[in-house]
Amino acid sequence: MGTARWAKWGGWRARRVCAVGRLIVIEGLDGSGKQTLTARLRADIEARGGRVATLAFPRYGASVHADLVKDALYGRLGDLSDSVYGTALLFSLDRRGALTQIKDAIAEHDVLLLDRYVSSNAAYGSARLGGPDVDTGFPQWLRDLEIDRFGLPVPDRQLLLATDVAVAAERAAGRAAGDTDRALDNFESDAALQQRTAAMYRLLAEQSYLSPWTVLRPGPDGQVTVPAELLG
Repeated sequence: MGTARWAKWGGWRARRVCAVGRLIVIEGLDGSGKQTLTARLRADIEARGGRVATLAFPRYGASVHADLVKDALYGRLGDLSDSVYGTALLFSLDRRGALTQIKDAIAEHDVLLLDRYVSSNAAYGSARLGGPDVDTGFPQWLRDLEIDRFGLPVPDRQLLLATDVAVAAERAAGRAAGDTDRALDNFESDAALQQRTAAMYRLLAEQSYLSPWTVLRPGPDGQVTVPAELLG
């Protein structure tokens, strides 16, 4: 991350005069490396004295709506599994159920890192409806629901981990092969959907959907360079 930013701001402890922390969201395809990047950023900030909280969506095992999402992704909810809006609503309700947790984490930490958030729902839902080739209006519908109606906070910054689609798919397949409880779900196993979702993510980033975005492209070794000022 570099030292210039910390010299400029005097470290996280010196900066803790703000009323609330920053909400940073990491987005990307299944298998793109979001969990790894989240852990790396957390360690980097904490090593410099910052207080960091993390949360990943969907909250499987902790939210009834997330567990229903899982059922939908594996085709266990009948025709609801085929409903773009129905499935998206379950994702949204999972986040609504975490609203207090999100607000408390922002208030008590310098940074809250989220692995997936509203834009994930926007990207996958739009792609299922034919986006980005079709202007579905889905991202705006989702913003109206999750931000305006449910009151979820707007991110300060969104990071798109733009891993190659084929690489992400290979990782997801490898993860599924190594864990009998982690078979590929209907989204992960749909190569065309993954391609459209990647394109939707790029479009959302270009449009600064919800907040400013930074696109991180992994190098040949799979590593990404995160500009130091992003978390400043």
